[in-house]
Amino acid sequence: MTGNSRGDVPQSSHTPRVGIPEQLAARMSMPEQHDYLRTKLSRRGLLRTSAATAGVVAGSGLLAGSGQAASPTLLASPAAATVDGALVAPFGRHLAFGADPKSQMRVSWQVPFAVRRPYLRVGLKPWDLGRKIEAEVRDLHTPSLSAKLPAVQQYYLHAALDGLRPGTTYYYGVGHDGFDPADPRHFSALGTFRTAPARAEKFVFTAFGDQGVSYHALANDQLILGQDPSFHLHAGDICYADTDGDGSEHDAYDARVWDQFLAQTESVAKSVPWMVTTGNHDMEAWYSPNGYGGQNARWTLPGNGPDAQNAPGVYSFTYGNVAVVALDANDVSYEIPANQGYTGGKQTRWLDRRLAELRAAEGIDFLVVFFHHCAFSTTNSHASDGGVRDAWLPLFEKHQVDLVINGHNHVYERTDALKSGRVSKKMPIGESVDTTREGIVYVTAGGAGRALYDFPVPDSYEGHVKDLDHVETYHWTKGKAKAKDTVEWSRVRYTGYSFIAVEVAPGHRPRMKVTALAESGERIDHFEVTRSPEQ
Repeated sequence: MTGNSRGDVPQSSHTPRVGIPEQLAARMSMPEQHDYLRTKLSRRGLLRTSAATAGVVAGSGLLAGSGQAASPTLLASPAAATVDGALVAPFGRHLAFGADPKSQMRVSWQVPFAVRRPYLRVGLKPWDLGRKIEAEVRDLHTPSLSAKLPAVQQYYLHAALDGLRPGTTYYYGVGHDGFDPADPRHFSALGTFRTAPARAEKFVFTAFGDQGVSYHALANDQLILGQDPSFHLHAGDICYADTDGDGSEHDAYDARVWDQFLAQTESVAKSVPWMVTTGNHDMEAWYSPNGYGGQNARWTLPGNGPDAQNAPGVYSFTYGNVAVVALDANDVSYEIPANQGYTGGKQTRWLDRRLAELRAAEGIDFLVVFFHHCAFSTTNSHASDGGVRDAWLPLFEKHQVDLVINGHNHVYERTDALKSGRVSKKMPIGESVDTTREGIVYVTAGGAGRALYDFPVPDSYEGHVKDLDHVETYHWTKGKAKAKDTVEWSRVRYTGYSFIAVEVAPGHRPRMKVTALAESGERIDHFEVTRSPEQ
């Protein structure tokens, strides 16, 4: 099954539409789309209706008028409950590291109605959750964006845990007045997490992009849980509440899909830090700033990038001997320009500085960078983004990045080792690359759960190798134009649902063993990344 050129299954005639005319959307930035939607809805009187509805549901109107910002409302005091808290069960728990994974964890969850005094309990034993932390409430209101969609009021709760012990397992529960996670009746709802170790040791992390809500997405989640990862990287296009992803007249946005996604993902994300960045489907035009107000409401990420409020998907963290850098490729994409240039170059300047700092830091062997749009891919749907190449590839090579992970194309594809966009070492399945001298391998891991794309040539993966001398493809250039390419670097291609698991081992010659697994559990690719000891 293949998706359309915009990145999804074609929309039916019954799909609700936000209503930005395509000729306008094509030249509108995300802030301009946001203003257009608010003005249009205000003229239709929907803002007043939605604000009144929010007042009934939440006890206070969140949108007082068309001039009010559509960011999540951060409540300094606990939300006023309208139902008995004993009848409201938390759901959608998801973890994320703070800037220091050895001592910081962020716990987020959701409730279907406003509750009184939400909190988190945490301790070293499941029967001893003595530490109690008040939660931050982030209300998110979405008005009816079409006649076929209701207004939606969502309540996201967040608790910051600091001063934790490195390499320690903690137990936690989330609750509110009327629902105490320490009550034996709710023990089944307890979660656990483990902080990063004080010193480098062997561990596994997993990664994919383009998940959405589906049977295949759920199946991948359960396979990931079986890898016992220390954390998971999600390279954007998280839930597809915005099903089109490029601001056209076909854009449809249903905030309720986030509820389904967080419930689906909870079985893993309640114990495995779920580190996300932003894809084109995560630019949700209703919310400011830059379409990221919804992400700010639903996630608490490290926040140590160049502008945490406006660019929440840009950050870094270190786990053991691996430093991970998350980027927002919407900022540099030539293909989908709605947010192109929104950081004014700030993100790219930060990337240069941050990679230099991390490469020079003691104890860090590997630099892993993940973001959404592909630097190198050959699918018929999106292929490669020249904006990513122009902005960031020179920095990856300058600072000897060891692994780059992308999504966007709903397949698995892996390159040879590359320098300046050309093959510097052929990388057949099972090969090893020394990144200090042989180049960088780029992995597209976009088969997390959405409808699959296709390649212009046959698949080639473990047990079904069909090596080709070249592939005819294209890359995006300025002005959303396609430039034809004949490339030699497409080494592994797999049209199926999949993810990658990376086993990291420190030592005199540190290594990362990268394995790609299909939804069936079958191995479809593996290779090794090493670094020569410093001379």
